[in-house]
Amino acid sequence: MKRRGTPEADLQRAVVRALRQILPRTAIIHHCANEVTEPGPRGAKRQAILVGMGVHAGFTDLMILCDGRVLFLELKAPKGRLRPTQEAFRDAVLAQGFGWALVRSLDDALTALADHGFSTRIAAPARRVIP
Repeated sequence: MKRRGTPEADLQRAVVRALRQILPRTAIIHHCANEVTEPGPRGAKRQAILVGMGVHAGFTDLMILCDGRVLFLELKAPKGRLRPTQEAFRDAVLAQGFGWALVRSLDDALTALADHGFSTRIAAPARRVIP
């Protein structure tokens, strides 16, 4: 179901569906809801409560844990840009040796899995030997 005006949310739903299909059943795919979109004092109060409970500015949209590996995925629309807090989070994650990837398409997500050594339930295509 595609909703109008929500390209990042549409992408995220597609990525989560695909990851649930291809990753081992033991994989944990977690959406990190880390911001309140409600405007005004009520939204500000709710955001302050979440920060007090451990919400971290710039945390990625998805976190994948599977077979001892951790990968953080930041999903963006084709023209979307990282905020400074997201760049700082990326740098901190990478400095600690974890995987992080910017995802603008389902192909980006699948490439990130492969690049970070995640195994899937889909067999890799046979390599063609060139004589």
